[in-house]
Amino acid sequence: MMGGMETQALIELTLIALAAGAFGGVIAGLLGVGGGIVIVPALYFALSLTGMDPALTMQVAVGTSLSTIVFTSLSSGIGHHRRGAIDTGLLRRWVPWIIVGVILGSLVGGYVSGWVLVAVFATIALFVALDMILRKPSGNVEPRSFPAAAWASFGVFAGAVSAMMGIGGGTVCVPLLNFLGYDIRRAVGTSAAIGFVIGLPGAVIYAMTGLGQEGLPPLSLGYVNLYLAAVIIPLSTWLAGYGVKLAHSIDRRKLRMAFGIFLLLTSIRMWIDLAGA
Repeated sequence: MMGGMETQALIELTLIALAAGAFGGVIAGLLGVGGGIVIVPALYFALSLTGMDPALTMQVAVGTSLSTIVFTSLSSGIGHHRRGAIDTGLLRRWVPWIIVGVILGSLVGGYVSGWVLVAVFATIALFVALDMILRKPSGNVEPRSFPAAAWASFGVFAGAVSAMMGIGGGTVCVPLLNFLGYDIRRAVGTSAAIGFVIGLPGAVIYAMTGLGQEGLPPLSLGYVNLYLAAVIIPLSTWLAGYGVKLAHSIDRRKLRMAFGIFLLLTSIRMWIDLAGA
């Protein structure tokens, strides 16, 4: 139990949440991810410091991250929309299926052991990292056509995985849209908007499934920690706009490489934790 959480642990939590919010916001605008791919590992490590039950740690990290993504993705999405980088036709086709996936993924995430979420996060992060580091961007930016059923399955998959990882969808949707032939900037912009659709229902379901759970940190609403969310949201929302500006001005190759290396290190660290468990 963490009832008498020491001041030092609270200070550590706050500092890590501030860093996660800042870094997560910039990455959110830059890569069209909800920032969750940065915020989840940061919260996971921060909560580990408090001596909390490790299986619960991931559920709180994921639920809290989804609540912050609601705001970050709105900020980032508006920035990309102003630059005409959001494909509204794609959103209309895809969003209903993504919502179905989010509901399924959040329910699974709220009820299974937190270690399952760690494994899902570590696995997907590893694949995305390798894709970011190794793949040569192709010159072909002509969207490929797929039957409606294929789009539906892509959407359910992206929504479910994102809800189980506590991410805004960019980590799954950007590589997927890039693979489907969308220009990387349009993929980033559209994924930023998708983050909102993932974050809102996801956060609500994690809050509800965690109600009455023993051993949660103070100021938690189910698996959503309101204190950490309040620290992260203002910073990540403010800095997402800065990330959008960067996305339209710096070399994409270097960007992918830096992000890929960060994810690779995160994945390795989580696998070490899983092995220890």
